[in-house]
Amino acid sequence: MTHGFAHRLDLLTICSYQVDVDDVVDLRDDDSRKANGVVLADLGCAWAEDVANARYPASWRIADQLIAQGRAGVLVPSFARGAKPDMTNLVLWKWGPALPHHVEVYDPSGRLPKDQTSWPAP
Repeated sequence: MTHGFAHRLDLLTICSYQVDVDDVVDLRDDDSRKANGVVLADLGCAWAEDVANARYPASWRIADQLIAQGRAGVLVPSFARGAKPDMTNLVLWKWGPALPHHVEVYDPSGRLPKDQTSWPAP
């Protein structure tokens, strides 16, 4: 997996989730962005650079607006390098074990840690 990278990656666990969340805004197409007053360039802004230069990122303003409207999250195009146009990210602000914002890790075999005691001390 790390072939071609300058360094090796630390161990990681990839998890799947069961998600059933209401109040999610879909901003993956021009019409939905326009209806929500969102500009694609603002979604994909260089937020880390903005923060480093003491500017409030445009994407954070979008999140603030949607949170104020009571939205639980957003579907947005992926801005990752090499992402294809049909690749999507789900960003949630509200989630938990119960509806209408249910998110639960998919672990049918029970192999994932249940709490912090499963992890080594820092």
